[in-house]
Amino acid sequence: MWFQPGFALARGVRRLRQLPWQWLLAVLVAVDGYVFLQPLWETITSQGLLQTLQLRDSAGITAFLGSGGIGQLARLMLGLGVQVMAIGLLYRARIAWSLSLVLLVAIGTVSLWRGQGHYGLIVFTVMLAVVLTSYWRYFDRASLAAGGLFALLSVVSLLFYAVFGVLYLGEEFSPPVHDPVSALYFSIVSMSTVGYGDISPKTDTARLFTISIIILGITVFATSISAVVGPMIGGNISRLMHGRKPRTMRKNHIILAGVGPLAQSLYGALRQRDYAVTVIVPAAQGHPYPADADILVGDASETHILSQAGAAHARYILALRQDDAENAFIVMAGREIGGPDTKLVAMANSSQHLAKIRRVNPDIVISPQMLGSEILARTLSGEPIDEALITRLLFGEDEKAPDPAV
Repeated sequence: MWFQPGFALARGVRRLRQLPWQWLLAVLVAVDGYVFLQPLWETITSQGLLQTLQLRDSAGITAFLGSGGIGQLARLMLGLGVQVMAIGLLYRARIAWSLSLVLLVAIGTVSLWRGQGHYGLIVFTVMLAVVLTSYWRYFDRASLAAGGLFALLSVVSLLFYAVFGVLYLGEEFSPPVHDPVSALYFSIVSMSTVGYGDISPKTDTARLFTISIIILGITVFATSISAVVGPMIGGNISRLMHGRKPRTMRKNHIILAGVGPLAQSLYGALRQRDYAVTVIVPAAQGHPYPADADILVGDASETHILSQAGAAHARYILALRQDDAENAFIVMAGREIGGPDTKLVAMANSSQHLAKIRRVNPDIVISPQMLGSEILARTLSGEPIDEALITRLLFGEDEKAPDPAV
């Protein structure tokens, strides 16, 4: 029986899934970046960033890069990049998920290449990358905050590349570049393609390096703008093309969870009566609803999905899935996230589950199966059918026993 221990276990799993798991993943990713940065972080806190990177002049940069400084620079950029992308994971942004996965793979590769006995970090990074990969379908949002973080990380990484390269090739520019401020100035001028001409490359190596800054600058700026502006205009375009409603407009409406025949028929009847209806459909299934319907894809038994559907301001939440256990979970989630005036309606596909669905305390329970079978049996046998009988059968009410005093 699904309401026995198996139901209790499934309920516990559902509750666990409703926890903010993206926070846990974000914290684990940030911890991975911190542990990866730890050897360099101790040196930075004691000597300072500029002293650690020897970012004083071209001679210091040359000495730094010649003494294995590329590895330290890679460690700094990868560690900080992972920690920045961990913030984007909090918003379930796809771009943050993609970059976090790439950076984790890079951290694992660098740790394995550098050795130094950090096998615990390698194992942790690999396991974290596997877990992050398994959650790919949940990172499906285009977040403005995550786009901003991506833009920040891209610009800072390009600046590091440009400044270090200019200082390393300092004698190959006219006039020579030996200080970080001049290198930063030339890098920004080249990235923005302004080109004042007061500093110019005079060797082929310096010219090729400057070309790479210009090309990367155009690419980074273009992708950064798309990452930031895309989420801003994407929602408006989607609503114009598909008729979607923003969350703030979902008020005094009816939330319908299900794609079965009853749900489809009820949707049409409610729309004919000019009711605002938000439909929640599972991600793995198609749906037969019209193109202008207010559709929300997700699991209606999860509180954050009901919250997106505007459950706090809904008149009714209708659990009309083909699985009675799913309907019970939807009622429990609706009871948690719904407003004080929100009514919960659950359908019992099997009359055997009526009593069990009532245990989650929906406001209304309907049993179309009981109604249809009893009406057909009474029609075939010639027994009378009245309004009280239909109401009792539809709402799965037990027949009242006759008063013994009568």
